[in-house]
Amino acid sequence: MPVAEPRIYITQDYCPVARTLDVVGERWTMLVLRELSWGRKRFSELLEALGGISTNLLSDRLKRLEQHGMVERVFYSDHPPRAQYRLTEKGRAFVPVLVAMREYGEA
Repeated sequence: MPVAEPRIYITQDYCPVARTLDVVGERWTMLVLRELSWGRKRFSELLEALGGISTNLLSDRLKRLEQHGMVERVFYSDHPPRAQYRLTEKGRAFVPVLVAMREYGEA
């Protein structure tokens, strides 16, 4: 997984907007959260809904969101191993931000 670029200005470490962007500011990340909030759970569903995202990039975004506690992976089959994804409480707390962005975009 690529390492996030360090911020140029160390003073931004105390900015809540900058810290939030460290988690959700990469390309496709908010769209992955949008799809999860709309009930898509399986990797294949996310891949189809996010036409144009590569499998490697989707996997990277899901892993990063999981590392930050916004998404959890739940296995529903052992042989072969199959997982689905869902928003955690922290991820669900971000949904109003997505709604506000949608409303802003519609206006």
